[in-house]
Amino acid sequence: MSDIINQNTSGFDAKAALAVMSQRPGVYRMLDEKGEVLYVGKARNLKKRVSNYFRASGLDAKTMALVSHIANIDVTITNSEAEALLLEQNLIKKYRPPYNIQLRDDKTYPYIMLTHKDAYPRLAFYRGSRKRDATFFGPFPSASAVRESLALLQKVFRVRQCEDSYFRNRSRPCLQYQIGRCTAPCVGYISPTDYAQDVRDATQFLQGKSDSLVQELGRRMEQKSAALEFESAARLRDRISDLRRIQSEQVVSGGGSDADVMSAVLEGAYTCVHVITIRGGRIIGSRNFFPKDKLAETAADLLASFIAQYYLRDGVTTGSGLIPAEIIIAPAIKGSQSLQEALGTAAGKQIRLTASVRGHRARWLAMATGNAEQAIQSHINNRQTMLQRFERLQAELELDFIPRRIECFDISHTMGESTVASCVAFDHNGPLKSDYRRYNIKDIQAGDDYAAMEQALSRRFRVVAESLLEDAPEGSEQAAAGEQAPEVGDTDVKGDGVILRERKKTPSPLTSPLTPDILLIDGGKGQLAQAVDVLNRQLSPALLAQMLLIGIAKGISRRAGQETLFLAVGDSYQEIAIPAHSPALHLLQQVRDEAHRFAITGHRQRRAKTRTQSPLEQIPGLGPARRRELLKYFGGQQEVMRASEADLARTPGISKKLAAVIYESLHNE
Repeated sequence: MSDIINQNTSGFDAKAALAVMSQRPGVYRMLDEKGEVLYVGKARNLKKRVSNYFRASGLDAKTMALVSHIANIDVTITNSEAEALLLEQNLIKKYRPPYNIQLRDDKTYPYIMLTHKDAYPRLAFYRGSRKRDATFFGPFPSASAVRESLALLQKVFRVRQCEDSYFRNRSRPCLQYQIGRCTAPCVGYISPTDYAQDVRDATQFLQGKSDSLVQELGRRMEQKSAALEFESAARLRDRISDLRRIQSEQVVSGGGSDADVMSAVLEGAYTCVHVITIRGGRIIGSRNFFPKDKLAETAADLLASFIAQYYLRDGVTTGSGLIPAEIIIAPAIKGSQSLQEALGTAAGKQIRLTASVRGHRARWLAMATGNAEQAIQSHINNRQTMLQRFERLQAELELDFIPRRIECFDISHTMGESTVASCVAFDHNGPLKSDYRRYNIKDIQAGDDYAAMEQALSRRFRVVAESLLEDAPEGSEQAAAGEQAPEVGDTDVKGDGVILRERKKTPSPLTSPLTPDILLIDGGKGQLAQAVDVLNRQLSPALLAQMLLIGIAKGISRRAGQETLFLAVGDSYQEIAIPAHSPALHLLQQVRDEAHRFAITGHRQRRAKTRTQSPLEQIPGLGPARRRELLKYFGGQQEVMRASEADLARTPGISKKLAAVIYESLHNE
């Protein structure tokens, strides 16, 4: 059931809204004048909870800011508070309200995936939606924790981790078999039944049942010995030895339970939640989260919102097994019963939220709290340091305002192969990784960095120009900016009417978050001139006047601190001298180095993908089944390359017409 409170265009009438509001459990959605969701909340008593937002006194500044934007409230009644909590998390994920706690989407968390569809299932690192036919273990706190666990599984249980395309096209065992980390199911060296047993063992281990697994392996070892199968018994003995060694190294005193330990800290406007993940009594990793919560007044409020989103971001997933039976928290959450009930409904088992613990659990909790306190102080210090660097940059460039956003472009390739351009963004809080972009450069002469830079800048600022044009009201200054440049103070107009800032007199920066105040180009005058030319074509003079264009060249020695900076001023390029010890130069170096790292990483990924991709995959009409037949018939890709058209036509499933296409595709050079 849903009750819609009538919107009052002259201001929200809270008294009238509360007069008709139900006192049952439910979810409320606060909307602005455009009908967009500002905040989603749940309540045991809707009327009582919502009325707290409109009391005459006692509201903090953050809540008052929310209330000032409310134009409408949408209410949905539920049967219980736990049901309201589950609905709340679904709505938060759907609408991403600005005043709710903000966590990244669950699709970005790393998992270990066990496939189902194959006779020989595969263990693999996985990020993404968990809707595919597979079993997922996690989420893990970091990618390194996943890879460490996969390496351990490969040593002990020898379940394959290779890609399906690689697995299906093997004609002989790979190196993993030779070093004892795989049983070579690709060539039938192990039966599906025995392999399935290895998979079950690995699954038990991932579920934290290592003690029961050791006992089961002991029983099987005795059975094999009694049946005089001594080689099989020896392998089981070695596996038991490996598992006991792992337990002795990684199990924390107190047993082999599963738990998550969470501690929340509030420090002014900054928030931090430290999560320690414990499976089978061993700490498999930890992670700091810095969620954006505009309404949390206490650490307990922050932790309650965080837990709900951390575990319920997929909605109700009965029997998922991803939520541990025990969640140890600090501080305690008032009225946590409904949260426990909602988590239990999602997990299909009883979940316990515990704040009062002793022994090894108390040590875990103290560790989490200490890490959270240290992390938030480091976070605050980094933010303050970053702001100081921006302030110093303002002084060095003699600007009238502190730059708010810096973007940097860089190009990476290997002798023209797999060229990738990167764009990174920084503000006063540091890197804006959600705004990072990579551009795969195509249709240029190999090694032409100027053309690559032109393509990347064109693609980036075409989006800016189109966005500003769409958002600008008809007849506004922004809409007319492309035809008539407003007065911008003491600026220099050069060439084709391009207006660029001088160093001493600058206009106010644009309010658009898409537009950087400083555009940094990794390169000298040539790359900078290319950037000016592209932006002159893409942006209006008025918009271009709002950006500083700076080129950063490494200099002759290519040593840090000896960079040469060039500022674009009209048609000329003015060299800027910033002391090597200046925090402003350190900031520009940091942004440049991050763009360089991001470009190199993208280039290596693209190059590796290109080099590992078989030329057979590019041939039209040649699907996976026919590729397997070709590789099986000839014994490998090299023999397929050497085969004549007549030889190709003799392959089962390959017609003469397709053989001609294959031969032509492989020898068209």
